[in-house]
Amino acid sequence: MLNDKLSKEELEYWEGWQQGRDPEAGNYLVERYMPLVDYVTQRFMISLPKTVDKDDVRSLAFEGLLDAFDKFNLERDLKFETYAAWRIKGAIIDGLRHSDWLPRSVREKVKKIEKAYAILEQENNHSVTDAEVSKYLGISKAELNKTVSEAALSTMISMDENPFEDNNQVGKYNMVGNGDAGSPERRLYERTIKEALTAAIGRLPEKEKIVVSLCYFEDLKLTEIAEVLGVSVSRVSQLHSKAILRLHSATLSVHEYY
Repeated sequence: MLNDKLSKEELEYWEGWQQGRDPEAGNYLVERYMPLVDYVTQRFMISLPKTVDKDDVRSLAFEGLLDAFDKFNLERDLKFETYAAWRIKGAIIDGLRHSDWLPRSVREKVKKIEKAYAILEQENNHSVTDAEVSKYLGISKAELNKTVSEAALSTMISMDENPFEDNNQVGKYNMVGNGDAGSPERRLYERTIKEALTAAIGRLPEKEKIVVSLCYFEDLKLTEIAEVLGVSVSRVSQLHSKAILRLHSATLSVHEYY
């Protein structure tokens, strides 16, 4: 049974593309779904340092969209937007991972900060302050904030990886259609990760929690969140980066166990 989530007209274009690579069908699909490329690119730019070019990220996103066109299965009961978003995010993450855009020195600092968050928040059972983390690491708050802002995407990449990943695939975004998706080990892992993240979100400082909610549940843009909070765009980016780092630190023990 063909995907009943698509209109009759769009199904015809899909069939034209997948069965014969019809140029007209290809042009239609690209025009139809290019807004998804722009949307995902914008979401990623929130966490990227200014040294990363937006056009480069958009190019990676477009490659992900083309890959989704080639691999989307019309027989599955799945919206193309959902599948394409996975592929686009995976393409961006994979491209940035291989570009080695983050210096090793910064990566090492990030690992230390992650461990500090994990240790201190586990000991105190509440979100620790910048002052507490800085004191624990023996660095200034300014250095802490600078490192967090520079390296937010590296934590997103780490969160994307999991012990059930196929080495020939791109993280969790390629889980769709994987025959291992229903294994007890994977279900337990995913449930444990969700529980850890839920608890970590609940412990976030109020402003970081608001940023996460507006960004990932309300789909607001960076500038819109800044208006809601009455702060600068750079401050929202910093709050978002810290929240991502805290959430990743909350999953470290789960990753280590599996």
